[in-house]
Amino acid sequence: MLAATPLAMVLVGTTVHRSLQQTADEQAQSRHRTTAVLLHDAPRHPEPGSQEDRHTRYPVKVRFTDPTGHPKTATADVRPGLPAKSTVQVWTTDTGKITDPPWTAKQIRSRTLGAAGAAGAGVLIAGALTYAAASRALDRRRLADWDKAWAQTAPRWTTSP
Repeated sequence: MLAATPLAMVLVGTTVHRSLQQTADEQAQSRHRTTAVLLHDAPRHPEPGSQEDRHTRYPVKVRFTDPTGHPKTATADVRPGLPAKSTVQVWTTDTGKITDPPWTAKQIRSRTLGAAGAAGAGVLIAGALTYAAASRALDRRRLADWDKAWAQTAPRWTTSP
């Protein structure tokens, strides 16, 4: 387990990182950042200036130009309180659908570390379960051998003269 755990973590981490990086590269090729215009006001947050207000986003209809130059209308999540005709940056696919931005290096690293950690934990759990099962099997066998030995010895100790 001492050798298998880090080995599994490196192998899984390397494989996952390659796969996620390839996905991020494909996303970067097929996603485009563009400017969109709000068609109506975004709702205001109940607590302006709060920590929650800074992270909350509301769905609002926007108009933008897709990668082929055609105007599109869609719904994008925007900061609260933006007035109509404000501009926001959105990411679109090659087909003109609004999507999330391509994965960042930080997101890839986070997912890679999570997968590597899960692999390491999996090896440790598998090892602990294997040890417990082997220990239980050996204990049962030892107890069966003791029972057999006692069955042969007990009559000599318990008979009266």
